[in-house]
Amino acid sequence: MDPLSLSARDLSAALRHRRISAREVLEAHYARIDAVNPVVNAVVTQVREQAHAQALAADERAAATAPEDLPPLHGIPMTHKDTHATAGIRTTSGSPVFADLVPRESDAVIERFQHAGVISTGKNNVPEFAAGSHTYNEVFGTTLNPYDPTRSAGGSSGGAAVTLATRIQPLADGSDMGGSLRNPAAFNNVVGFRATPGVVPNAPARDPRAWLGQKGAMARSVEDVILALSVIAGPDPRSPVWCPTPAGAFAALLTEEVGRGSTPGRPLAGVRVAVTTDFGLDVPVEGEVAGVVLREAEVLAGLGASVVPACPRLREADRVFDATRAFDMALSLREVVAGFPEQVKEEVHWNVERGLALTAEDLMDVAVARGRLDREIGRVFGAGGECDGTGRTFDVLLAPTAQLAPFPAEWTWPREVAGTPMGTYIEWMRSATLISATGCPAISVPGGFTAAGLPVGLQLVGAPGRDVDLLRVARAYDEATRYADRAPAL
Repeated sequence: MDPLSLSARDLSAALRHRRISAREVLEAHYARIDAVNPVVNAVVTQVREQAHAQALAADERAAATAPEDLPPLHGIPMTHKDTHATAGIRTTSGSPVFADLVPRESDAVIERFQHAGVISTGKNNVPEFAAGSHTYNEVFGTTLNPYDPTRSAGGSSGGAAVTLATRIQPLADGSDMGGSLRNPAAFNNVVGFRATPGVVPNAPARDPRAWLGQKGAMARSVEDVILALSVIAGPDPRSPVWCPTPAGAFAALLTEEVGRGSTPGRPLAGVRVAVTTDFGLDVPVEGEVAGVVLREAEVLAGLGASVVPACPRLREADRVFDATRAFDMALSLREVVAGFPEQVKEEVHWNVERGLALTAEDLMDVAVARGRLDREIGRVFGAGGECDGTGRTFDVLLAPTAQLAPFPAEWTWPREVAGTPMGTYIEWMRSATLISATGCPAISVPGGFTAAGLPVGLQLVGAPGRDVDLLRVARAYDEATRYADRAPAL
């Protein structure tokens, strides 16, 4: 049995039924890191002695415990995103300022993975303070794309996505403010899910009510993302944000058959899909990427979905995202920028300065704009909508995850997309940031490859709070296509 070839769900079953030991899986995990990490630079901190002790304890527990009484992720090794605090394990955020920081407390998402049986083995690379969707920093260097090591792995969960693509591990944690779960998933042919705010707790946090940045999960299949959500989702007493998903909803989804109750061979019968390549705002998208989206729209139609060209009116989304991101970045990092100005990259300075320059009038305008945007999303996904001019509403929006294929790794960010100049380091991520501003759940699923063999991701977006419904659609598409089975040649 090769544990690295198994899905997280199958590996979990093998471990709980003692068909393989946690120590054997851990040894394979580290052997794979040794084999591929010198090429891709995804894993930046390792705690092998600690992990081996935990694997031994996991095997001893399995020997004395019935399989059904073991935790759902018993013995599965995971490296974690280096912006997620891990008690006792160095957490640098990709910054020279925190190059030697070892937290005393873990983030809630890490606590929940560990409580579910995960063995923490180290940390994954990130851009400095997770700013930007290209994973490079002065502490550890650049993470490279395993499908073409001259190309970007995306970000900010770039290291996480690469560990999945290279079969180092079957699950990864990440976070997403402007696409940081979705963009690297698209660039690395894996799955990344941004949930409705409140589904996965953001705790502890300086601003516990912040809604734009969300923690979440990545995997090589939608089913494994659902498995991860079954252990990390749910309310936390440290987070005042309401969790809109009922307890056990993700675990229940795992027990469903794909397309249960639908027409045989047409698991998406009755699902209404709006498709756009430019978000109704002339967002520039490379022609080959747009072509993949339109081709895969036909796949959804073949699975029974009703697919029509349409898009919500997202004209308020840029203002909402830009101001909210600036405010959140200033709140989190203004002391770091003021205290260590020479050790913080230019893009972080820019974001913090934008946040500090916001006026009360700016914030009032953004609040009004967000109200208009919320009403538009309700119109499109709720009763009485007229998104396509016929009075119908939609269950899912299909769009590009990223506006271009993975770009050269030596770039700090793309200065041009499809012939259109990009004015800032986040403008080329607008395909993701527009959706972040809506508060909608969104998932990037593998959608195929360019002629040069570079991955392309599809972004599926659902109504706020309807995360389970969105994942049901995404899983049907994923299981029908299984593009993620095409591993990189490393």
